[in-house]
Amino acid sequence: MDLLALADFNLVARHGGFGRAARASGRPKATLSRRVSELEASLGLRLFERGARDLKLTEEGRALHARTGALLTELDETVAAIASGGERPRGLLRISTPLLFGQAAMGRLAAAFVRDYPEVRLEVTVDDRAVDMIEEGYDLVIRVNPRTDESLVGRPFLRDRQVVVASPALARPDDGHAMPAVVRGPGDRSGSWMLATREGTQGLAIDPVLSLGSMAMVHDAVRAGAGVGCLPLSLVSRDIAAGLLVQWGERAGPETILWTLYPSRRLLSARVAAFLGLLKKTFPHGTPEELAAFIAAAERGADHCGY
Repeated sequence: MDLLALADFNLVARHGGFGRAARASGRPKATLSRRVSELEASLGLRLFERGARDLKLTEEGRALHARTGALLTELDETVAAIASGGERPRGLLRISTPLLFGQAAMGRLAAAFVRDYPEVRLEVTVDDRAVDMIEEGYDLVIRVNPRTDESLVGRPFLRDRQVVVASPALARPDDGHAMPAVVRGPGDRSGSWMLATREGTQGLAIDPVLSLGSMAMVHDAVRAGAGVGCLPLSLVSRDIAAGLLVQWGERAGPETILWTLYPSRRLLSARVAAFLGLLKKTFPHGTPEELAAFIAAAERGADHCGY
């Protein structure tokens, strides 16, 4: 396969047209069109649907772009690093992170990262759904308790515990009656929560009176006295210490673990390795207390990144 033609194809696919690709690269539009046509002929595939006004990737074109674009970028970066005599991170780094971690920590982490590595352009999106890293072009994904995927390498970097908390004004029942509860989303509508307390495992009957779309909203509603809530310890530890919330126990169940994920078939790029290093430096032991301290520092308006 002609790597130069493949590079031209990815250039056109990335910019969404021959004209835009020509302007961005300074290369003649006719040359790009010819090179892509030669690639299509050599593969026996149509990679673009050419309309009167627009250009769209075919299904085969999307698959080829998803699987070769990042590899060619890494090849360019490797050659540039060798030529410059170093492995300085550079280029685009795309990260997907869960909503709560994104809101609580990623802003300050991102600021610290681009300050340390000014040649990297960092793009962070927030999403709780499972993403296709190759198809959607992510270099690194952060997820909570992800499913096993043999195509990905995973590293745990933070652990948290789910605790059941309530406003001090909300009395805990001793007669087994259901407590009003604030839950995240429609999925958590079980009739009871199992709590691990000093006395052992106990059941807490709940009546979900509020279903909210994020942990931050649940946190606010629980603090306002709307009901009990199950929240990460890192998010509520300061409230518990200040007497704004009372911990009723830990919710029994699997440990909450945040993982970093990246494709196993690719070499670990310098920019991904640098971001993993930042996470390790910021959360050296990966405990809920470290994340709580990081969040607290942000709330106090600290101008450092927790290290």
